[in-house]
Amino acid sequence: MPFSIIRDDITRLETDCIVNAANNRLKQGGGVCGAIFRAADAKKLQAACDAIGFCETGDAVLTPGFDLTAKAIIHTVGPVWQGGMRDEENLLRRCYWSSLELAADSGFESVAFPLISSGIYGYPKDQALQVAVSAIRSFLKTHDLMVSLVVFDRSAFELAGSLADDIQSYIDDHYVDLNRVVRSGQVRFGCPRRKCSPGSLEDIRIAEESLPLKLTQPAETFSELLLKWIDEKGLEDSTVYKRANIDRRLFSKIRSNKDYRVSKPTALALGIALGLERPEIIDLLARAGYALSPSSKSDIIIDYFIRQKKIRYF
Repeated sequence: MPFSIIRDDITRLETDCIVNAANNRLKQGGGVCGAIFRAADAKKLQAACDAIGFCETGDAVLTPGFDLTAKAIIHTVGPVWQGGMRDEENLLRRCYWSSLELAADSGFESVAFPLISSGIYGYPKDQALQVAVSAIRSFLKTHDLMVSLVVFDRSAFELAGSLADDIQSYIDDHYVDLNRVVRSGQVRFGCPRRKCSPGSLEDIRIAEESLPLKLTQPAETFSELLLKWIDEKGLEDSTVYKRANIDRRLFSKIRSNKDYRVSKPTALALGIALGLERPEIIDLLARAGYALSPSSKSDIIIDYFIRQKKIRYF
């Protein structure tokens, strides 16, 4: 599954859940922890944490996201750095694993982490990053989850200035912030770059009734089209799922069940792994019930890399 390292504000990410680097008593702290509490509504979040009461180092607990965009917050307690002689690495690895298991068991499809223990707990950033990447990649070998590691300072993560400017320019040209407003029996779509005319609910009803009553023969499913592309490209299954960074067992489920429902990140990863052109990737996504949305910045960035053919396999 896709795993990305990004430089962003974790409290504003569009993801199912975010991870908070908490303290044992689950009290509001400073740094990222304090920012998460403030963004979520500190009073509500603290009440939810107080109801749990305590979290052991390396363990993880779950609360609602309250005012965050994310549905939920996973709180995990990282180790305090003591020179690396007090089992800090294993405890830190357990933080990531416990949080990922909790996210998967809760039915979430995406989760974002800060770099746990690298702040006031003093874990050296380079070592903390190595543990995080290793733990996350290990988990993703057997799980279908989209994971982001959010790094705030430039010393831990640096995006080339020219590429960042190029991506931002692409976003500015393509991003549409859609918001749906229903008023007086009308559906309005507000677009900041252009004016949109309202359409009445009666118009929508008439349009629905105008649809053909007879359905044509259904097109190939995602799984069927995927296997067709693999054959046409002359690729081995193992080459495709390794490029896509998904587990062999997950790929076997997709191969053996023509109606298998994949997540959007998995569908994208497989399309890219096949080396498909953009229209072909869009078609493959559609067979799984997805599309690249002009109202999602993450989709815009993915589309940028697909168009620019800047995807590399490692």
